[in-house]
Amino acid sequence: MINLTGKHIFIAGGSRGIGAASALLAAKAGAVISVNYVRNQAAAEQVVAEIQRAGGKAGAFQADISVEGEAERALDEAVERFGSLTGLVVSSGIFEGEPLEVMNAAFWDKTMAINVRGTFLTVQAAAKHLRNAKQGGSIVIYASTAGQRGSAVYSAYATSKAAQMMFMRSMALELAPDKIRVNCIAPAWTETDMVTDSIASIGREEIVRGFPLGRIGLPEDVAGPTCFLLSDLAGFVTGITLTVDGGMDMRG
Repeated sequence: MINLTGKHIFIAGGSRGIGAASALLAAKAGAVISVNYVRNQAAAEQVVAEIQRAGGKAGAFQADISVEGEAERALDEAVERFGSLTGLVVSSGIFEGEPLEVMNAAFWDKTMAINVRGTFLTVQAAAKHLRNAKQGGSIVIYASTAGQRGSAVYSAYATSKAAQMMFMRSMALELAPDKIRVNCIAPAWTETDMVTDSIASIGREEIVRGFPLGRIGLPEDVAGPTCFLLSDLAGFVTGITLTVDGGMDMRG
């Protein structure tokens, strides 16, 4: 079992999907978890309660990380409550598609604001705390295989995910002198409420055919690699995108 005892992890978008699964697994491994949410306080409190019932320590912190100052405020509150920050997971994001001929600038800008600007603002705020603690640390950003290969109809989403990966590489270089590691995880289709409608529209059987391992991914499939990258076992790993796709990339 990966040991995260003594670590304080802030999970942006930790109230649902992959973020929630990672919060639960990291807490099981001993970490103190700060769960960020935008609107659904009940969902965040449910994750916190589950961690607490298992004997862990967690709290919920509201912030729309795409709005300047919000991530900074939430991280300040989390550090004041739980002490020095040692890790950040950026799970917040949207997955929406529009064909080129009907997509407008507002749709494009919304995707970039949430997926890219939100990542930048949260990493910027977290880096301040990680540097102040002078203990190094780990930042994990959830990108997507769409950002590696492109995606028809989901071009704004794919572009935002590619931007996250290049931002990660830049931050890995910039923060390395402070022993702060920065990595991405790129999942393929994963069973979360964010993609339910898209799976239904495309067809589950059609999507499953693309996975050599014969199934769509689960949030827990991403939570394990996340905890590895947050842990000291990955102490010499920075600047990479770890693809978690059930072998889909082998089929092109």
